[in-house]
Amino acid sequence: MSELLRQLRSRAPANARRFVDLCVAELPEYAAAARDSHKYREMLDFAVFTRTRTVDLGAEDSPLGPDDLAVVESMGRYRGEDGMSFEIVRRLLTLHTTVTLREIGEASGPRDLDAGMRLLGWLGPQLEVAQRAYTLGYTTGVRRHLPVVACVRRFTELALEGDPDAPACADSCGVRLHDRYLVTVARPAVEPPAPADLVHAAWDRHGIPATWREPGEFVALVPADGQQVAGALIREVAEMAGQPCSVGSATGPLRTLDATFALAERISRVTPAERSPSHLYTVTDTLLELGAAELPEIDRWLHDLARLLDGGPDLVSTLNTYYRNDLNRRRTAASLNIHPRTLDYRLRRTRELTGIDPGTTHGIRVLGTVVSRAVPGI
Repeated sequence: MSELLRQLRSRAPANARRFVDLCVAELPEYAAAARDSHKYREMLDFAVFTRTRTVDLGAEDSPLGPDDLAVVESMGRYRGEDGMSFEIVRRLLTLHTTVTLREIGEASGPRDLDAGMRLLGWLGPQLEVAQRAYTLGYTTGVRRHLPVVACVRRFTELALEGDPDAPACADSCGVRLHDRYLVTVARPAVEPPAPADLVHAAWDRHGIPATWREPGEFVALVPADGQQVAGALIREVAEMAGQPCSVGSATGPLRTLDATFALAERISRVTPAERSPSHLYTVTDTLLELGAAELPEIDRWLHDLARLLDGGPDLVSTLNTYYRNDLNRRRTAASLNIHPRTLDYRLRRTRELTGIDPGTTHGIRVLGTVVSRAVPGI
C-alpha cells in the first residue's frame, strides 16, 4: 500500500466527521435528519465506510462489489425515507465528490504523484457507479412520501433535462423505459386552475409520464410509435383545460430528450391554438413558422400580409378551413356553411389583396404560414 493510501486510511475517521459536519452546516434537510442521534451515527459510519472502501479497493484497482453498492443504495434509501428533496441529494453527492478530491490532495506528499493519479483514475468511474446506486435507493425510499404520480412527474422532469439519473428514477416508480420518445408539448392560452390534474390524467388514463412546467406548458413523454395515444391525450388536455391549446412535438432518444424537448417547445410557440387539437405539429409542418420566429424581417412581412387579409370577409378563417380540407372546394364550403361561389369570391379577394394565389404551391406555403400565426383559437 502506498504512503498516500496509508494516510487516507488513518485520516478516514477525522475526514468522515469533518464531511458530515460540513453537510449539516450547508444542507438544511440533511441537518434536520442528523438531529436524530441514531441517524447522525449512521451518516458518520457511512462516511467512514466510503473512505475505507476507497482505500481498500483503490489499492487493488478493484471495482465496487454488489455488497458495497447495496450499502450505498441503502443509505440513499434512508435519505429518501427521510423525505429529503432531490435537489438536496444532488448537492450532497456533488459535495461528496468535491470533498473526496480535496482529501486526496491534502494527504498527498511530494512522492505521491503516481499513486494519486492511479487512485483518481480508479475513483472517476466508481463514483459514477456509486452515485447511480445512491440515487436508485433514494428514489425507492422517497416513494413512501410521494404518490406515484409525483414520482412519475419527477422522472419526466429528469428526462427532459437529459439527467443521467432519469433511468434509475423510472425503475423506482414503475415507468417502462423506451429507446425513443415523442415529446409532446401543449400550451393552453391561459393556465388552467388545476394543471396537476392534467398530469394525473395522462398517467391514470394512458400510462404516459407527464409534467406541468411554468409558465404554462403540459409536457408528455409518449413512446415514439404512440402518435395516436399522443393525439388522444392532447385532445383530453385541451378539453380539461377548457381552452385552446397550441401543440408541438418532436422525437428523439431518451439520452437527449433535453434537446428534443427544446425543439417541441419552439414548435408549440408557432402553431395555432385549437380547442380540439387535431394534429401533432412537427418541425416538418412548421419550417416556415420557425424561420419567421427567428427572423424579425420575415415576421413583419407575414404580419403585414395578415393585415391585408383583414380587408376581406373572413379571409383568414376561410383560408384556414380551405387548407385543412386539402384545397377541396366543396368540403371547404360545406364546413363554412357558404356557397362554393362565395368561397371562390373569397379566394379571388385574397389574391387581389395580397398578390398571392392561395391555390398555388407558393400560396400554400406563404398564406398557410400567415394563417397558422393569425388564427387565435378554434
